[in-house]
Amino acid sequence: MTDVIDPAPNPHASAEEVRAAYGDPKLANVLYHDWEAGTYDEKWSISYDERCIAYATDVFNAVAGEQDQPYPTAMELGSGTGFFLLNLMQGGVIKKGSVTDLSPGMVQVALRNAEKLGLDVDGRVADAERIPYDDNSFDLVVGHAVLHHIPDVQAAFREVLRVLKPGGRFVFAGEPTKIGDFYARKLGQLTWWLTTNVTKLPALREWRRPQEELDESSRAAALEAVVDLHTFDPSELERTALGAGAVDVKAVTDEFSAALVGWPVRTFEAAVPQEKLTVRWRLFAYHMWLRLSAVDKKLLSKVLPRELFYNVMITGTKPPAPMEP
Repeated sequence: MTDVIDPAPNPHASAEEVRAAYGDPKLANVLYHDWEAGTYDEKWSISYDERCIAYATDVFNAVAGEQDQPYPTAMELGSGTGFFLLNLMQGGVIKKGSVTDLSPGMVQVALRNAEKLGLDVDGRVADAERIPYDDNSFDLVVGHAVLHHIPDVQAAFREVLRVLKPGGRFVFAGEPTKIGDFYARKLGQLTWWLTTNVTKLPALREWRRPQEELDESSRAAALEAVVDLHTFDPSELERTALGAGAVDVKAVTDEFSAALVGWPVRTFEAAVPQEKLTVRWRLFAYHMWLRLSAVDKKLLSKVLPRELFYNVMITGTKPPAPMEP
């Protein structure tokens, strides 16, 4: 494979580039994620400690099981800062990893995170519909919150199957369901409106972020609406993977009560000054999410249709190589 120099990050897009992005989802993804790369982990409370290691491995095992671990080689598609792959590597699921993302800024941060953690990881800027790795390169392909950014999801699945070795597995998690995305966005919009208006009151003024920061967050949210291209029905997502040539396909959903509470909490945290969010508050919010996730997993998943839950995860495998006569 010919060496290719990846493009440099562009965290400060011009007004002209932003205008062009509204008609070009891939450009929007590059600009939005380059702009977010430096603060993304903080914004989404991403870490590379036991908390997120446990989350990543639990999510992976819930849909793919614990067999075949550790996978010798794995690639993360749309890796962002490396959250899923790096925590799976630390959790013993993967030995050697590769990060790919359409955003040069995200690849740069993911490789920096991997270096700090002492993990064996390489990386490339990559379009999910044209992955720059050879056929039969990986034992595993993973992704977290990436499929809903890709214009042609079935083309991405075909590329994933191409770079997987025969019998190799893919696991994608953190994708929004159609119903879950609807109520999460409505709850987020309501929480943002309430928080930014209530904090105009003199008694609560110290809880209000500076107006220029609120305006910037609103602009980011507008561009975020451009980069979020899809929501998924679990059965339709299974058919998309099967149509691309995958076998043993299975979709699983999680987070109902956790999403109903989690999205307002996350939006509130984004709307107030960060110094107001004490360690005590963060621990309270995290443990509340853990308790509600347990309720979802142990109780509600057994009585509610899977379409009602916020997250959908999907796994499948590449057909094994045909037997030689």
